[in-house]
Amino acid sequence: MNAPFPIITPVPPRIAHPDRLFIGGAWVPAHSGRMLAQIDPNTEEQVSAVAEADEVDMDAAVSAAREAFDHGPWPRMAPAERLAFMRKMSAILHARVGETARAWTMQMGGLASFSGIMQAGSNATFDGIIAMAEGFEWVQQRPSTGAAVGLVAYEPVGVVAAIAPWNGPYGIMLNKLAYALAAGCCVIMKPSPETPLEAYIIAEAAQAAGLPAGVVNLVTGQREASDHLVCNAGVDKVSFTGSTVAGTRIAQVCGARVARCTLELGGKSAALVLDDFPIDVAAQILSGTLCMMSGQVCAMLSRVLVSRARHDELAAAIAAQMAQVVIGHSDDPATQLGPVAMERQLRRIESYIEEGKASATLAYGGKRPAHLAKGYFIEPTLFTNVDNTSRIAQEEIFGPVLCLIPYEDEADAIRIANQSAFGLNGSVLTQDVDAAYRIARAIRTGAVGQNGLRMDFGLPFGGFKQSGLGREGGIEGLLGYTELKTILLDGMPSVL
Repeated sequence: MNAPFPIITPVPPRIAHPDRLFIGGAWVPAHSGRMLAQIDPNTEEQVSAVAEADEVDMDAAVSAAREAFDHGPWPRMAPAERLAFMRKMSAILHARVGETARAWTMQMGGLASFSGIMQAGSNATFDGIIAMAEGFEWVQQRPSTGAAVGLVAYEPVGVVAAIAPWNGPYGIMLNKLAYALAAGCCVIMKPSPETPLEAYIIAEAAQAAGLPAGVVNLVTGQREASDHLVCNAGVDKVSFTGSTVAGTRIAQVCGARVARCTLELGGKSAALVLDDFPIDVAAQILSGTLCMMSGQVCAMLSRVLVSRARHDELAAAIAAQMAQVVIGHSDDPATQLGPVAMERQLRRIESYIEEGKASATLAYGGKRPAHLAKGYFIEPTLFTNVDNTSRIAQEEIFGPVLCLIPYEDEADAIRIANQSAFGLNGSVLTQDVDAAYRIARAIRTGAVGQNGLRMDFGLPFGGFKQSGLGREGGIEGLLGYTELKTILLDGMPSVL
């Protein structure tokens, strides 16, 4: 399969001020005086360190963003002026794609063979948001019964705390930043302490592009400091991607002061394999998908639903595919499954595997590879004859663990797919487009793709139920960073 972007050669990231935070347009020392270490999950060795922000730094970043929004030029610029700054940022980020690619591999263990494509794709999404915002009508005339002229203005929501996770730190942060900046918001970037280097590169690009002071800020901190940021009344909106547990806390805090929030949370997405779909192709798709980012994808198809009559055949085919997976270091071009991101994640996955042995059949994997003495590696793992009410079927494991669940008929398959607290993604494996559409409409999830894990970042993405609130992607992603203002006038103003 041809890559959608040219192969990028990763190069070590050149971070100018790793010992500082970016607040109010300047690189400043962290109040705590501490540093956060980043660990290579391939070797378990430290590869970088950045400044650790505490509560004082979080407050300083909010104050800087608040000043920039309340009194600075950014929200008052014509949209075209803001987009011109963003294009300068984009050019800088395109030039540094090799650095962001290497940062992802060395901090999170993402495959070097895929990192350049992934980061180039994130830059392309940034450009796509700029293009979409360029064509957006920020003030719209609507029919009105209350005045001669009714206008609806889309205005920036205000100061945004953008909190990104460790699995896709560059693309997710850049996506949040793009929508917020295009809308006229000022942003406080708070990356995961495990993967902050990409956010440093974004902050450097914002500074080099000449964005006004305080429009983009960067603070890296642990959980307590991050919670302090969310609780700060100067933050108008929190845009968060991460666990449902953390998202629930953010929703509670924002709800208490009626602040806005967008939450893209966990998933336990189901792939429904219909009887017309070839077993061998299904096994290839599902085992290959599971290796993506070592299963550390919120939209991962981690539950596979198959008719009872075909359960054992599909189980054997998936196990055979898993047996061929090449497990190794992220820098090895032959590697198909790299490490999970950190030791605590490995321990979490191992605990779920032990839990699963008591309620299902461990058909393949479940242990550390014998040939890798160091690093946070785990084999691709398959459980079969899984009860959908068990913990391994109901809770997000966030690793290369697949649950195979039998169903009786189509109605039963839909019932099982919906028997989940999550509703983020799903798939229907079938050669019948009508069946795929019919079942997609019946599944309570924010996205469904035919024949595999399919994603389009130009369309809205988000979840039902405990998978989140709001949407990212498409025009809906931009609208999430705006407030609507209705203006009723006796005539049309000369300038909108």
